[in-house]
Amino acid sequence: MRVLGVDPGLTRCGVAVVDGGTGHRATLVHVGVVRTAVDDEPGVRLAQVHAAVEALVAEHRPDVVAVERVFAQHNVRSVMGTAQAAGIVMLVAAQAGVRLAMHTPSEVKAAVTGSGRADKDQVGTMVARILGLAEAPRPADASDAVALALCQPVAGPRDQPAHRGRARRGRRPGRPARPARRRRATLPPPLSRASVSYTCSERRSS
Repeated sequence: MRVLGVDPGLTRCGVAVVDGGTGHRATLVHVGVVRTAVDDEPGVRLAQVHAAVEALVAEHRPDVVAVERVFAQHNVRSVMGTAQAAGIVMLVAAQAGVRLAMHTPSEVKAAVTGSGRADKDQVGTMVARILGLAEAPRPADASDAVALALCQPVAGPRDQPAHRGRARRGRRPGRPARPARRRRATLPPPLSRASVSYTCSERRSS
């Protein structure tokens, strides 16, 4: 499964493409940051984010676009820009017919590190370890986008179509049903550094 992870932002929008899935090796295909100038009009900046994400979807053809779910912050101006950028990413996914998944920051942290209270340094360390990188991608927006892409194979089954397995046999009358067994999500095994394709691109407005 190929996932495009997006850490939305108007000034810096982290993007990452990861191949892999639960029980499979994860490979970093692309990572970078889409940048827009703070002096430009909001509409122009959003159009630049749209064009950049649209180009990534067309080039890498992801199966899923994973976006961080935006929560209210004390800085209203900052959260507004983040929410607007997230909306643009959602629009691009819908236009391309790609399935969208949204994850809260605590869900991403728990999926990657095992703790929903992990800080950015801990998330970056685990991202590098899972992918076999010498260090976490920089800046933090890029690392967060990779974490989102890695989070999807672990936390994503609830967003995916129902599994088509064999039909269950009807139970005998009076026989109680067995409780469903819970499957524990596991992170993909670490990779050797040689097997990781690592690229970083930045888009700056003219």
